[in-house]
Amino acid sequence: MLALACSVVVTVGLWLLSSLEVAAAQRFPVLLAGAVATLSLCVAVALVFQRTGQLQQVKREAESRETGLTRLADEILPECASQLREGGSSRAVSTIMDELSQRTNEFASQAVDQHIVRRFVKELDVSERRREVAMSACATAAGRVQAMAVTMLADLREMEYRHDERVLGDLLKLDHCTAQAGRLADSIAVLTGARTGRRWNKPIIMESVLRGAMGRIGAYRRVRLHSTCTAAVAGYAAEDVMHALAELMDNATRFSKPEEDVHVHVEHLDTGLVVRVEDAGLGMTPQVLRRAERAVAIDEPLDLATLGTRIGLAVVGCLARKHGLRVRFRASPRGGVSAVLRIPAALVTQPRPEDEPTLRHRIAVDDHTPSSTAPSSTARLPKRRRGQTLGSSPPPRARHRLDTKPRADAGASFSAFRAAVRPDTPPTTAD
Repeated sequence: MLALACSVVVTVGLWLLSSLEVAAAQRFPVLLAGAVATLSLCVAVALVFQRTGQLQQVKREAESRETGLTRLADEILPECASQLREGGSSRAVSTIMDELSQRTNEFASQAVDQHIVRRFVKELDVSERRREVAMSACATAAGRVQAMAVTMLADLREMEYRHDERVLGDLLKLDHCTAQAGRLADSIAVLTGARTGRRWNKPIIMESVLRGAMGRIGAYRRVRLHSTCTAAVAGYAAEDVMHALAELMDNATRFSKPEEDVHVHVEHLDTGLVVRVEDAGLGMTPQVLRRAERAVAIDEPLDLATLGTRIGLAVVGCLARKHGLRVRFRASPRGGVSAVLRIPAALVTQPRPEDEPTLRHRIAVDDHTPSSTAPSSTARLPKRRRGQTLGSSPPPRARHRLDTKPRADAGASFSAFRAAVRPDTPPTTAD
């Protein structure tokens, strides 16, 4: 407005000055021309100011629109997706969206954005429901396979005591393959959020956990244990810890040469148990290492879209988030990768007194008595020695003490690992 006033004053002044200098006969045309010019200038300046105001208003609306879209993308839509993933209905999510949108005026008046959000919520709701149906179907199938594997393992182990050495090797091979199929079913159950494994009602000794994990992988003969740990894992978490260790051991054997051994070390610290699975493979590139660390991080949610065909580390990550396990990857002194699993102190306990003599006696019998499942030099799986029967394999005293423990106990659950004891690997070896 100040510029308009200045322009008018200057124009009027020049107009009056020019009219005074001309003759009286020409004064009227000059005054008329000056009046028209002044009026035109005033109109032009007014239009400029009007357009400037309109441009500023459009700019403010554009900024407001950008702010609303940013909030839509960063707050509204993620909140709606989170509510749907947590089980909320599309109607409840729409209500929440309306409440969120009305907190700011720039978004509340934009019906187009609200329509976009409602369409997004509807489509996401349909997608989530389809995902839930697929996950439920996978969980049901995994549960059925688990039940079948447990039944088959029980039948096979009962047959191992009834049949002679001519079929024992084949039965042990089927036992081992069934254990691996059971681990795969457990992995699917873990990824779908279904219940996995058995919940033991007493602690499981760490040696049994390690050997149970070894018995669930294909290349168990390449695994070397280095442990003098006498601690145990809480019964409710033992099965999941065993599964996580099996996945790490399986990765170590798969990504290293077939002739290379995988070494497993156990340390008992004040913060819990630390298990290191070391291989002599090719290692990991920085990109693969970052992806692996994200898969096992306890603060990263499971993303099924990024799993691909390798689900082992994703399973470890789910179990880690469930029990507070910490998994780290670093370079191995043997040239490959060292996967470090830390079991928190809350899950570590001591075995019950009635379990310790049984474990020590079993180790002593294995060290001094020919084992009925010791592998021969020509067989791929352990067999009883020629001329030896189940009834004569342990001494009478040892057999009596072993038979006092029911097969349904924790040791029987891990009996699938009998086939995994290598001729040159004692039950416990020092580092």
